[in-house]
Amino acid sequence: MIKKEELNLVTEWDKTFKKSDKVDHCKVTFVNRYGITLAADMYVPKDAQGKLPAIAVCGPFGAVKEQCSGLYAQTMAERGFLTIAFDPSFTGESGGNVRYMASPDINTEDFMAAVDFLSLCEKVDPERIGIIGICGWGGMALNTAALDTRIKATVASTMYDMTRVNANGYFDSEDSEEARFEKRKAMCAQRLEDLKNGEYKLGGGVVDPLPDDAPFFVKDYYDYYKTDRGYHARSLNSNGGWNVIGCESFMNQPILKYTNEIRSAVLIVHGEKAHSCYFSKDAYAAMVKDSKYTDNKELMIIPDAVHTDLYDGGGKDAIPFDKIEEFMTANM
Repeated sequence: MIKKEELNLVTEWDKTFKKSDKVDHCKVTFVNRYGITLAADMYVPKDAQGKLPAIAVCGPFGAVKEQCSGLYAQTMAERGFLTIAFDPSFTGESGGNVRYMASPDINTEDFMAAVDFLSLCEKVDPERIGIIGICGWGGMALNTAALDTRIKATVASTMYDMTRVNANGYFDSEDSEEARFEKRKAMCAQRLEDLKNGEYKLGGGVVDPLPDDAPFFVKDYYDYYKTDRGYHARSLNSNGGWNVIGCESFMNQPILKYTNEIRSAVLIVHGEKAHSCYFSKDAYAAMVKDSKYTDNKELMIIPDAVHTDLYDGGGKDAIPFDKIEEFMTANM
C-alpha cells in the first residue's frame, strides 16, 4: 500500500501573482516512486467540460510553486488546460525528511510522478499530457521527455543544464579535471562536517545585500528573488538556499545524454540577452544532432529578454504564452 506523508499545506492564497477569476484552484498531493509525497497547486478552467489536456509545471531550480511555475500553470489553465505546479522533493510544501537536497534522478522522477497523477485524474485526457520546466527544471524536463513516453509535448523555458553548471561552473569557466577534483574534495569534507554538527550547512540563497560589483546575472536574480516581485518565504533562492552538498551528484550525471532520441515535441524558449542562453542553444543543437525526430523540435529566442524575464514577463510580457499554447495544442 502506497502511503502519503502528512503535509502541512497552506490554505490561503500566498502566491507572488494575482489569483485569476477564470480558473478554479485547489491543493493536491501525489507520491513519487521513492515514497515522497509532493504538493501541487491544481488550476482548472472554470466551467470546463469533458476530459482536458493537462500540463505539469515546475521550476525554477530553488523556487517554489507559489512563484513563476504557478504563474505559468494558472496562465495555461486560463487557456483551456488543466495544470499543476508542484514543489519538488525536499522543498516547499512537498515531503522528504531531509530538506533542500536535489537529485537528477529523484527530480526527474518528480516530473514523472506528476505525469502519473495527471494520467489518473478523472478530469484529464491521459493521451494529452505535456510538461513545462523553467530554469534548472527546463533541463530536468528534457531529461524526463527522453524517459517518459507518455509526454506529448515539452517546453523548456530559460533553461539551465544543472549537471553542466555544477561540473563546469558558469560559462564553463571551471571545466577542468583539477577544478572538479577540488569541488569534490570540498564537498566530501563538508559531508563529514555536517554529520559532526548534526545538520546540513546551507549554501546561501541569492546574495543579500547585493555587492556593487555583482555581475549582471546576480543582479538579475536579486531583482526577482529578493524583491516584492518574486520573494517568497518558502523559496530557497529567496532565503538560505540549497544545502552545500545538496547538488553534489549532479557533477557526475549528465541529464541530457539521450535528448536526441526524444520522439515527442519539444519547444525550447530563451531570452536573447540571458546569461544562460548558451544552455538552450547547446541543448537544442545536441537534441537535433543525428536525430530522426527533428520536425517537431523548436528553439525560440526572445529578443532583448534576460533570464528572469521568462520567470514573470519582466514587466514586458516576455513569456510567449501564445506560442506555448499554440505549441501544446498542436502537439497534444
